[in-house]
Formats: sequence, C-alpha cells, structure tokens
Amino acid sequence: MAKKGNRRSPPGREPNNRGARYIDGTDADRWDVYLGILMHDVARLRRGVFDEWMKPLGITRSQAWVLAQLGPEDGMSQTKLAEILSVGKAALGIFLDKLEANRLIVRRSDAVDRRLRRVYLTKDGAQIIKSMRVRLRSMSENILKGLSATDRDQLIHALDKVKANLLSLLEQH
Repeated sequence: MAKKGNRRSPPGREPNNRGARYIDGTDADRWDVYLGILMHDVARLRRGVFDEWMKPLGITRSQAWVLAQLGPEDGMSQTKLAEILSVGKAALGIFLDKLEANRLIVRRSDAVDRRLRRVYLTKDGAQIIKSMRVRLRSMSENILKGLSATDRDQLIHALDKVKANLLSLLEQH
C-alpha cells in the first residue's frame, strides 16, 4: 500500500490494483468518473437533507441562502447581494419579495444614494438565522458522523482547493 503522503490514487484503492471497484461498481481505474458521480450525489443528497431539516422553519433553500449572506452584513445593497449570490437582480428580487412578505427582511432606500436599495433583517429574520444555525450544526454533525475533527478539517481544506480550481477553470473559459 502506498504511504499516506504519497497516495496518488483515491482513498480506498491501492495503486495498480487491477479489477478494484468503488462502492458503486465503477472501475477504480476510472476514478475521475467516480469522483464526478460522488460529488454530484453528495451535493444532491445534502440539498435534500437540508430541505428536510429547514422545513420546520418554513424556509426554502433559496431563502436560507439569501438570509445566510445577510446575517454577517445586515443592510447590504441589493446589487452587492446579487453579486455575492451570483444571481441576476430580477431573480434576487423574487427571493426578496417572498422574504419581505414573510416579514424576515425589509428593503429601504439608502440614506445617501436614494437609487440604492438596502436589505435589512427584521427581528424575525434574525431569529430564523439563529434557528437555521442550530439546525445546520446538528445536520452537519449527522452528515459527518464518524469523521474525526482532523478528517473534517482535511475535508474542508480539500473542498476549498477543489472549489478554487473550479473557479479558476471557469475564469479561463
């Protein structure tokens, strides 16, 4: 077996292990196929679990996504929020309309530049974020059950690298 630091093959497969298969039956020599399937499945399953865990709060994934960005920076402009979320202003407007109808946010014109619309959390919105964080922590603990703190840190570090690589590839094309 290759030393941990020298491993070039995916975890769970020894180098030159002909005939080895991953859990889904994919040939280990096709690690790139398995990686794509695995990343897709993990993201899809996490979205489904997230939806179920947030359902008691009456919040959708899209609404949670917007609220999570506002939490640390209440009063953000709609334009900046759209840029951070990588959505168009019209799409964001639809999310904000629903959040405003549910009294989780309010939109106000900027005091200096009246053309700017700023988005503020209401007391109910701030409470929903607190409840989301509690539920998210519990959900994440369940998702990562069996992984040590070191494993979790390594997973986060690896996913950060993958994300940076993906962003770089998008910028190149």
